[in-house]
Amino acid sequence: MITIKSAREIELMEESGKILAGVHIGLRNLIKPGIDMWEIETFADKYIREHGGIPAQIGFEGYEYATCVSINNEICHGFPRHQILKEGDLVKVDMCVDLNGGISDSCWAYSVGEASEEVQNLMDVTKKSLYLGIEQAVIGNRIGDIGHAIQTYAEGKGYGVVRDFVGHGIGPTIHEAPMVPHYGEAGKGLRLKEGMVITIEPMINVGSWEAEMVYSQSSGNINPAITTDGSLSCQYEHSLAITKDGPKILTSQGIELEY
Repeated sequence: MITIKSAREIELMEESGKILAGVHIGLRNLIKPGIDMWEIETFADKYIREHGGIPAQIGFEGYEYATCVSINNEICHGFPRHQILKEGDLVKVDMCVDLNGGISDSCWAYSVGEASEEVQNLMDVTKKSLYLGIEQAVIGNRIGDIGHAIQTYAEGKGYGVVRDFVGHGIGPTIHEAPMVPHYGEAGKGLRLKEGMVITIEPMINVGSWEAEMVYSQSSGNINPAITTDGSLSCQYEHSLAITKDGPKILTSQGIELEY
């Protein structure tokens, strides 16, 4: 079922999104060569709680952490762990916040130290893909318009658009209908209506779009999704509401991409 949010519910989700955005802003200075990746988890968990929120991923389908932290060729769903970050790494941090029932979800990518040309180009294309998708999230458009805008741009730059993981509705739980693929045909799919709240979260690979899930027999866990060809992967994500005034980004960090 797709839930239509009231103005008050959207306002509460935006307040939640401000906490989440604050974590990402703080990570800009935290993430650097030589830090233990686990510091990302402890910073995020502490920040969210100190600002009155709850790390909503903890306990969701048995997940134990406030964040997902994925690095380099890991596409998504990486576990926070003790690993020293080094110059040139590409780190993606994804998290959800619950503030009095208002849910927000956002992923951001960070270069560790100075980004290589390959990393910087991938980050730029992925971020622009996100905002091109958001631009299509208006009343009367269809889900396919979002995916088509992202796919056309990213593939036009020579990158692969991950198919296995997609955006989604959000609220009252983390994952709600509808699914929001980052590929597709313009004019196809569910029509967008005022009051819908969705995430758009393109995962873009330097190489093939294909993903691989590796099951760990020792831990019994599903490891992070990785690119099948070992290429770098990047992700950016916002939560946004469909409004009569256009898409309203609920997890804004204050400065949106200009292009």
